[in-house]
Amino acid sequence: MGLVDVRIGVTYSAREIDLQLADDTDREALREQVDESLGGGTGVLWLTDKRGRQVGVPADKVAYVELGSDSDGRSIGFSS
Repeated sequence: MGLVDVRIGVTYSAREIDLQLADDTDREALREQVDESLGGGTGVLWLTDKRGRQVGVPADKVAYVELGSDSDGRSIGFSS
């Protein structure tokens, strides 16, 4: 299993939040976490990237969440 790329669109912002999650991230558990966080619209979606940094986005500000993987053939940011 490769890295999981997550893109979060935020309302009223032209920029997206791009994260790469750890290799051992369970995609189905991640989808359930996103569903639970965004379901009520009043919580915060918290994700931890591969470096251990935590990012929180208020649920009512999330426009969309895109789950991808490094096998999608696209790169986010700089790569070597």
